[in-house]
Amino acid sequence: MAQATFSVRMDDALKEQFETLCQEFGMNMTTAINVFARAVVRERRIPFEISSPDALVTRNTALQAFQALRTQAKNNGISDMPLDEINEEINKARREATQ
Repeated sequence: MAQATFSVRMDDALKEQFETLCQEFGMNMTTAINVFARAVVRERRIPFEISSPDALVTRNTALQAFQALRTQAKNNGISDMPLDEINEEINKARREATQ
């Protein structure tokens, strides 16, 4: 199989950390990049989740938000809202978000 070369630019500190970790795994950076590329091609996706740490929602923060919404619904007199009305409100919010 023919070989091709490509360059990647990255922060010096990241490169050093990556190189050290690859060595701990018993491989060099070229092998690690090839493993990554093969996984992307095989799975036809990035083989890990890419997200913003600012958007990280833990179970505890989600539960706190839910509890706050329950309290707010009770205070506003809508804690007994039927499920179909709740779903309609969710759908309305989604439609507005895409406009």
